[in-house]
Amino acid sequence: MFKLVKNLSYLWNKFKGSNPQFWDNLEEELILSNVSVETAGCILNETREYCFKNNVNNFNEIKNLIKEKIKKILDFGKPQKINTAGRKPFIILVIGVNGVGKTSSIAKLSYLLQKEGSHIMIAAADTFRAAAIEQIQFFGEKLGIEVIHHQRNSDPGAVVYDSIDSAVAKNIDIVIIDTAGRMQTSSNLIDELKKIQRIINRKIGRDPDEVLLVIDSNTGQNAKSQAEIFHKALNVTGIILTKADSTSRGGIVLTIKNDLSIPVKFITYGEKIEDISYFDPEKFVDLLID
Repeated sequence: MFKLVKNLSYLWNKFKGSNPQFWDNLEEELILSNVSVETAGCILNETREYCFKNNVNNFNEIKNLIKEKIKKILDFGKPQKINTAGRKPFIILVIGVNGVGKTSSIAKLSYLLQKEGSHIMIAAADTFRAAAIEQIQFFGEKLGIEVIHHQRNSDPGAVVYDSIDSAVAKNIDIVIIDTAGRMQTSSNLIDELKKIQRIINRKIGRDPDEVLLVIDSNTGQNAKSQAEIFHKALNVTGIILTKADSTSRGGIVLTIKNDLSIPVKFITYGEKIEDISYFDPEKFVDLLID
């Protein structure tokens, strides 16, 4: 799936072990893999200093040291699954720019949570994009999940309001809210999302239980900018990373987690509705460095 450094052993052999050229080129590889300069430094600086100080010149030992640094960034061992206990309906607000796979991610997330036994409802609050409502309705019918919707260009907040009312009346476990990814200006979009958040708070007495930002794994460093803007406005609780195929380098996961403290919670990796899984840090780290 991911490969942060395409061939660490190649770099090692090319530069004859743990010398300055090896570390400089490894840092360059990380940055080319969408790891920020700050995060690359977090991974390598202490490791490089330790190896020089202790004359560590064994490839496997250095590789394991790098992996341990990455595990620390990812809060290795902490569960990423959502906890719905005591909150019903549990509200998941899904946000992100157009083109990242937001609507299909909502369908996949609905499938996953439904498979675990939760009764799901979807709120089609992206009333701005053409065919957005029809697209989410298609997935709803396929999964047997009710989709609450209004007409195109109607008030997204009204859709959310009615969805929560309906969820309470029907004893729904989880409401997943689709939102617009583009409006006339980015400030309009953020204002609309903040309005939805306020409506949720008024209806259930708390902010959304999860605010999940959908990020395309191939977006690169621009994904960090997206995350910064949405996080500042809405306090993002987790990432859904999409399009995680063999071309993805995976560095953006580390950048967003290290620089913004936002964990990846779900990964999608194909076209089928079942192509979604919870983020597995152990598997991820093993795939990143060969």
